[in-house]
Amino acid sequence: MALLSATPSVSRKSNMKLKVKLFKALILLFMLVLILSCDSEIPSPSLKVMTFNIRLNLASDGANAWPNRREMTTSMIRFYAPDIFGVQEALLDQVTDLEKRLLDYSWIGVGRDDGREAGEFMAIYFLKDRFELLDQATFWLSETPEIPSLGWDAGWIRVVTWGHFKDLHTGKTFYHFNTHLDSQGEQARQEGARLLISKMKSITANEPVVLTGDFNADPTSKSYEIITQGVSGEGFKLMDSQNISQHPHHGPKRTFNGFDLESLKTEVGPIDYIFVQNRIDVLKHATLSDTFHGFFPSDHMPVYAELSLAK
Repeated sequence: MALLSATPSVSRKSNMKLKVKLFKALILLFMLVLILSCDSEIPSPSLKVMTFNIRLNLASDGANAWPNRREMTTSMIRFYAPDIFGVQEALLDQVTDLEKRLLDYSWIGVGRDDGREAGEFMAIYFLKDRFELLDQATFWLSETPEIPSLGWDAGWIRVVTWGHFKDLHTGKTFYHFNTHLDSQGEQARQEGARLLISKMKSITANEPVVLTGDFNADPTSKSYEIITQGVSGEGFKLMDSQNISQHPHHGPKRTFNGFDLESLKTEVGPIDYIFVQNRIDVLKHATLSDTFHGFFPSDHMPVYAELSLAK
């Protein structure tokens, strides 16, 4: 009788061990599926970029002077919430006005006239908790790019501010350049574009690049051609993000409005752009024509793009 009663007990122990093994195998399989699913189905967060010529602070602009526009400008930036953006024509008081109102952002840049605080800034603002600033500098668009200087036939001193950033959400690194080409000198625009291409190639070491700015040139211009077709011998060129956006462009084609609502009825080419290079996909692109009670935040409309740094 003792032998007969032992057989079911051994059988139950064997079944229990088998169930434990199956349970462990199922747990391992579930974890493997979860890991693979996370790796393949959850996309990297997009990179929301903006370029915005905010128009310098001139009392002669009257109703369109900066004190009447700064809340509109910061409201617009806050609503569209770019992760990183470049501004043009910002004087020191405007740079600090944005800093006070956009507390989630840090910024880099110098005044173009003395390399410190005088003149317009081509500042780059970036989210403090999204990016680590790895390096930064400014150079001048002139024959002497390392010092404050007027280049070629330019009417004004022109500079380029750049930063090297690490995206703390993805671990990826990229460069952001921000500039404003001259409004008067054709030679200055072309030579400035050539110098910009040469400097970008030497600085970026084949990493992803974003270039924002007011280029005072439409897509038929020689300076636009230099940027998008490259310079002989340099082997470096950029792409207009509007042309490669996966979603159709949103908003007007033109980016300059001159504070005139009627301008929106006439379609002309843009002069403000977001260019990209090296493993960057463009998801969306827009010119933002928001107005407030019949007033524009600036005489330029910001350009906005959502980017993805490809694997």
